[in-house]
Amino acid sequence: MNLRRAVLLITSLAVAGLLAWFAVAKWDSASKVATIVSTLAAVATVGVAAWAALPASARAQVISASRTGKAVAHRNSQATTGVRAPARTADGTVRAEQTGDAEAFDGSDATSGVKLD
Repeated sequence: MNLRRAVLLITSLAVAGLLAWFAVAKWDSASKVATIVSTLAAVATVGVAAWAALPASARAQVISASRTGKAVAHRNSQATTGVRAPARTADGTVRAEQTGDAEAFDGSDATSGVKLD
């Protein structure tokens, strides 16, 4: 279970627990009911805000390459031995190990390792 789901589960359990406690407390005046409703809403709001602030688990992908071969670029072309990925993935999830040699000729671009576009 990831952290986001744990926060959501704990918040839901806290709201349900408060609701059960308020149900057996036998409150009879309308002002007390309003206090109960606002307390439940406040607890739910804090929990949902904490849940929304945490990063989604879908971003936990790791892009990696290892033991790649040689790359050669000729005549204004590009060659990458390793990983070539969009710059938005540069949050520590792109990894290249033991990449091959990269050579560039005639105005070309060659990368051995990670290239972020």
